[in-house]
Amino acid sequence: MAVIKPFRGYRPPVKYVKDVASRPYDVLDSNEARMEVKGNPHSFLHVVKPEVDLPEDIDLHSEQVYQKAKENLQQLINKGFFIKDDQESFYVYAQTMRGKTQYGLVGCASVEDYLNDVIKKHELTRPDKEEDRMNHIRVTGFNAEPVFFTYPDHRGVDEIVSRTIKQRSVYDFITDDGIGHQFWVLNDKTDIQMIQNYFQNEIPCTYVADGHHRTAAAALVGNERKKQNPHHHGDEDYNYFLAVHFPSSQLTIIDYNRVVTDLNGMSADQFIEELGKGFIVTKMGEDLYKPEAIHTFSMYLDGCWYKLEAEPETFDDSDPIGCLDVTILSEQVLSPILDISDLRKSKRIDFVGGIRGLIELKTRVDSREMSVAFALYPVSMKQLMDIADNGMIMPPKTTWFEPKLRSGLVIHSLDED
Repeated sequence: MAVIKPFRGYRPPVKYVKDVASRPYDVLDSNEARMEVKGNPHSFLHVVKPEVDLPEDIDLHSEQVYQKAKENLQQLINKGFFIKDDQESFYVYAQTMRGKTQYGLVGCASVEDYLNDVIKKHELTRPDKEEDRMNHIRVTGFNAEPVFFTYPDHRGVDEIVSRTIKQRSVYDFITDDGIGHQFWVLNDKTDIQMIQNYFQNEIPCTYVADGHHRTAAAALVGNERKKQNPHHHGDEDYNYFLAVHFPSSQLTIIDYNRVVTDLNGMSADQFIEELGKGFIVTKMGEDLYKPEAIHTFSMYLDGCWYKLEAEPETFDDSDPIGCLDVTILSEQVLSPILDISDLRKSKRIDFVGGIRGLIELKTRVDSREMSVAFALYPVSMKQLMDIADNGMIMPPKTTWFEPKLRSGLVIHSLDED
């Protein structure tokens, strides 16, 4: 069963929160982050993208970068931009985008749960990215950014969250992207105990929705601390890491689309002829066309949109991985026709989050940067959880979650003092 633990979070005072809260480290490159922090010395990007305060040619994985993160975080704490709460609490974090609100329970997940697969994963991680986030945690001593978890809906937890959000929120602001953010402190001891009991007795597992590298890094650093402490007793703060837990019914996965630089030496007509061996190909015209159901794809080629319907023999709906549209596209198009077999390494393919819309696919093809674009029907939460439950790994670039968690609303120290 899953463990969730209250903690004494470090949080910005209300008057500073909008200036402090930032986008997460992995949605901006260094130059974009430098632009975003201009005129805002309190942005949390100074902590999660500390290279913004260093020369542009700095090695992003140098010790100097991580030490700058520690220095910047300590300055924010010393100057009162982060204050530690007086008592252990859970928190509720609500995000509203396009009229839909999702409510996450902020609490610490267990390192042991990660190591024992009570926290289930669906993506592979890269050692270099793990090491980068591990160094950030090692040097700063904080889980500076939360990871994005989901769990099977539970009526008891929902009732406590619903009761909490009837109170006045401590934070309530809208960011420049139009997303609303609200935040509550949940510190009633009875409610805290009930939440912990529900998770420990009735919620068998949680799932990493987004942030596999941050999750792995947090768990591995916690495990390192355990091995390095001869007096380890299991209750130390390093045994836990910061996560926001959303009920699965509230989350929506957005499509993750593909654009390809060339047609592998074929003409457009030859390419379409090859596609006809595994798909019903229908020309849709110049108007944007979005896939309407699973196993249906949208393709943009030579100024025209096409509907591709996968033939039944090209997939197996009883196979959690084989029935994914990303798998069908890879096995029927990218690998055999376009000769793109390794999505992680090929420079002939790029990936576009559905939040950018179909117009982004059209623009990249019309500019001749790319030759063809494919839009996919989004993966469902059920598919994600089925794959994780079966110990399987999704293909690269399968899921895209929006909105992203804002960083700097609350952080977790690995040290008790």
